[in-house]
Amino acid sequence: MENLLKVAMAQIAPVWLDKQATLKKIENTIVEAAREKAELIVFGEALLPGYPFWLAHTEGAVWDLKVNKELHAHYTRNAIQIEVGELDTICKLANKHSIAIYLGVMERAKDRGGHSLYCSLVYINPQGEIKSVHRKLQPTYDERLTWAPGDGNGLQVHPLKQFTVGGLNCWENWMPLPRTALYGQGENLHVAVWPGGLHNTKDITRFIARESRSFVISVSSLMRTSDFPKHTPHLDKILEKAPDTLANGGSAIAGPDGEWIIEPIVDKEGLIYETLDFNRVYEERQNFDPVGHYSRPDVTKLTVNRERQSTVAFEE
Repeated sequence: MENLLKVAMAQIAPVWLDKQATLKKIENTIVEAAREKAELIVFGEALLPGYPFWLAHTEGAVWDLKVNKELHAHYTRNAIQIEVGELDTICKLANKHSIAIYLGVMERAKDRGGHSLYCSLVYINPQGEIKSVHRKLQPTYDERLTWAPGDGNGLQVHPLKQFTVGGLNCWENWMPLPRTALYGQGENLHVAVWPGGLHNTKDITRFIARESRSFVISVSSLMRTSDFPKHTPHLDKILEKAPDTLANGGSAIAGPDGEWIIEPIVDKEGLIYETLDFNRVYEERQNFDPVGHYSRPDVTKLTVNRERQSTVAFEE
């Protein structure tokens, strides 16, 4: 039925900082979800090729520390350049299986010179087309030591059956104005991606659902020291202070009434499925719609700059 959507939350660990091995794991996970007739699959923030956990354990803020420079260079080499086709195989799988995908990647953006990293959330539609690449607006705390700030170009929503889907990265979900930018475009299925952690998902998932009267899918990755490949640069240094579990998951789904459909799941790797009924959106918008009948655009209104930012503009 058109009003039903089967979603899959991919709570998995990357093959940390290994682009090719992580790509293969993502591809296998998409195929598995497709076998179960999932129509949307969501992966965690920066899953490809992983979150920069080393910064908290290797004196990440020390100026010119060789360890951090070498780890950053390794991270950059394993980031994704979308323009050269590094997501083509994933796009082909989306088309083959008619499955939409939200995927968190580290993007080495060519339109910003190709040397800085952006925490990007990529939406691929069921036809295998990349429809938006949202670069995280504001890296959080130690993330700023390795990620660059993004822009508003990816603040976009997309039709998926009767739903309108949009997404944000991690603590962007706490930012009222980016949320509003998505609400105002008709979002009713919000995707929140996280590097992993119950502490992130246990409150904000239900809050956004209740505020927006939308479904909210929070998808987190897992990360354990056992997931660190042996060829990781300076692995011995990272392991000196790293806890056994760096990210415990916490993937969850809340309904448009703000109540749990799937409560946060921790310390379990794999695919988590649920079927969502669009009609519940209309039911909950009856008494509250933050950008419709319960808004006052004559008093307060948001302006959004969706221009893709670049340092150079060429005139031929």
